[in-house]
Amino acid sequence: MSIFEALESQVRSYSRGWPVVFHRAQGSWLYSEDGKPYLDYFAGAGALNYGHNHPLLKKALIDYIQDDGVTHALDMYTVAKRNFLEAIDEVLLKPRDLEYKVVFPGPGGANAVEAALKLARKITGKEAVINFTNAFHGMTLGALSVTGNSMKRGGAGIPLVHATPMPFDRYFDGDYPDFFYLERLLEDSGSGLNEPAAIIVETVQGEGGINAARVEWLRALSDLCKKHDILLIVDDVQMGCGRTGPFFSFEDAGIKPDIVCLSKSISGYGIPMALTLIRPDLDVWEPGEHNGTFRGISPAFVTGTEALRNFWSDDTLEKSVRAKGERLGSALTEIVEAHPDASLTAKGKGFARGIEFADGDTAGKVCAAAFERGLLMETSGPDGEVAKLLPPLTLTDAEVEQGTEIIRESVAAVLR
Repeated sequence: MSIFEALESQVRSYSRGWPVVFHRAQGSWLYSEDGKPYLDYFAGAGALNYGHNHPLLKKALIDYIQDDGVTHALDMYTVAKRNFLEAIDEVLLKPRDLEYKVVFPGPGGANAVEAALKLARKITGKEAVINFTNAFHGMTLGALSVTGNSMKRGGAGIPLVHATPMPFDRYFDGDYPDFFYLERLLEDSGSGLNEPAAIIVETVQGEGGINAARVEWLRALSDLCKKHDILLIVDDVQMGCGRTGPFFSFEDAGIKPDIVCLSKSISGYGIPMALTLIRPDLDVWEPGEHNGTFRGISPAFVTGTEALRNFWSDDTLEKSVRAKGERLGSALTEIVEAHPDASLTAKGKGFARGIEFADGDTAGKVCAAAFERGLLMETSGPDGEVAKLLPPLTLTDAEVEQGTEIIRESVAAVLR
């Protein structure tokens, strides 16, 4: 591994927790070059919802490349893009009575967020945006300005302005009514709060510590935005594409955001792609006003189309994620209850789960112990105090049991 330490920047992070060289991957498993298998409860930070090298997606990709399909096309028309947009319309939007135009902002989730913030400000003529405590929206400057983590914000090197954080759901543990502070500031002409163009929210805060918002809170947030004529942006980069059960994480709340940000698993195969979905009346861009070289990666369209048509043409996967997610959650609750003096909390929804520990050091040791036993999972939260689970949605029943048993053993080993 000396070449990595010699040439790669110190900014690398995941490789420090998992110091092996991975060689191949299939389904829910990664294999190091010496052949050791690792059950992947990380799934590319949610970019591999259908596992590694899913055979249906792999075949579609290989066939497209073999036929000399267009790889790079910026925003030109291609067969691959047409097929993808038709799948978006037929599989996602029409069945859910959603009407959005599709912006291809660039290859990553931060690109989707930047486009959303930029468009909201253009439409409203207002600069301010409301974000939430412990939010994470990306590492570029605009996305970072609406992110909560102080370490990540500190890397910007300049003041991060035009964003005001407000308490996320249960931030005060029920001591105050939902949106008590925000609504008061919005209605008081003497509050000093700049009138916001938009509010940006994750329905489940992944990097922030697996904090799942209640559906009542999300509905109240949507109502508040409508009341005050504020655009609602849902960042579904990590929690979309079925991570919480339904394709969009906001579906259970019955809301219809003005703007939706998607990335990570939208290509289905781990190929970079991002989308910003916008209400048709918000499509006020001038041609080329927001662009980028890598906003038309056709192989991502190919695998994304295959993923949508194979996994989302019915509710089979959604039901599976809900059922297995509950089993995963129950197993974590049992682990928590087995250690009543350790101040543990089981958290999450669907296949976004976690155990919150008393401190980040303990959570880190649990993840390290799991790695030694052949399971990959990471930490999240403001102090890294949550052991975070983002397994592939295609996880088998046996892999649910195998993974939770390793977590059980790892927690017990560390707390002993």
